[in-house]
Amino acid sequence: MAGKKLDGAGTQKLRVLDEAMTTMQTIHGHVERMAIAVKNQSGAGIIPQQIKRVAVPLQGQLKGQFGMVADMVSAMILAAGRGGGEQLKVRALREHVGQIRQALEVMTAKVKEQHTVEVETSDD
Repeated sequence: MAGKKLDGAGTQKLRVLDEAMTTMQTIHGHVERMAIAVKNQSGAGIIPQQIKRVAVPLQGQLKGQFGMVADMVSAMILAAGRGGGEQLKVRALREHVGQIRQALEVMTAKVKEQHTVEVETSDD
């Protein structure tokens, strides 16, 4: 019987991607809180700084193995710090969160495809 499992590099990459997806859920929560604050006309306050504080370690974590996704995170950090209207910031941040989540899902599928190895099991 043959089974399939991930090799060591694939396991490590999936761990990084899982942690990144969890961090993106946190960032998404901050973006939606910011959207509600802007809709209620109470101002975004410190939420953009919180988004940047969470996103900077994520960018560093992804830089080594997933440079393209790390560049997307860098663009989101820049969008969070950029001036302009708060509604425009919310729209840009939502777009970046969607793009990054989609890229993480694609990279997860790609890692599973590239790092899956056949394992022989004996029928004892």
